[in-house]
Amino acid sequence: MSDTVLYSVADGVATILLNRPQVLNALDAEMIRGLRKAAERAERDEAARAVVVRGAGPAFLAGGDVAAFHANLQRMADLVWEGATELHHAILALRRASKPVLACVHGAVAGAGVSLMAAADLAIAAEGTQITLAYSRIGTSPDGGATHSLPRLVGQRRALELMLLSDTIDTQAALRLGLVNWVVDAGRLDVETASIARRLAQGATRAFAETKRLVYQGQDRTLAAQLEAEMEAFARCAGTRDFAEGVTAFVEKRKPHFEGK
Repeated sequence: MSDTVLYSVADGVATILLNRPQVLNALDAEMIRGLRKAAERAERDEAARAVVVRGAGPAFLAGGDVAAFHANLQRMADLVWEGATELHHAILALRRASKPVLACVHGAVAGAGVSLMAAADLAIAAEGTQITLAYSRIGTSPDGGATHSLPRLVGQRRALELMLLSDTIDTQAALRLGLVNWVVDAGRLDVETASIARRLAQGATRAFAETKRLVYQGQDRTLAAQLEAEMEAFARCAGTRDFAEGVTAFVEKRKPHFEGK
């Protein structure tokens, strides 16, 4: 795996670290390939019961590497196909993963950084984070699934406002819009992220997987079809050891110890 994206697992939590801090983790071809490999590794890693995506240095991800765009203007139309394909495979892997994905953002979150944050299941932001789609500023449309994720998070009109005007919003606006779940003091970002990730990793992993699948697939189902899917998912969960443990712990008035099975 590339040094521009690092992967590690500890205590059931996989961390995908974007690691080009000198350019605010702007995506170049190597980094996009590394992100895809890390996302696909997290998807299939049985040791990982939760995933955190974060950035090294002063920013989460400041979009694409515009300097590289400029250096390859005559070839960009062709290069986009390769880069976007890799990025989109990474986004799909995170969305498919049968475990919760938490985006931990700070500093600049721009372009594909917003798309990546929106693709995660949950997001925590440090106070002072600055968020902008930015695509329209360089004369292009969004990628990374932003046109799919954002309307579902904030509504169609708000999403179009963010995409067309590319205004920068702060963390309180992001919280009001539903782009992030939590805003914390920058000095507590690591502690709060670890606390949430630990809760997710110690939770009922199979139930989380079914819940995640139901929520995302339910966006394209009728109510009747969704009710059927919920019943089937509940039945699958009811046959797991985690369900037996959860019910037993409830009756015994103690905290459950889930194994993810």
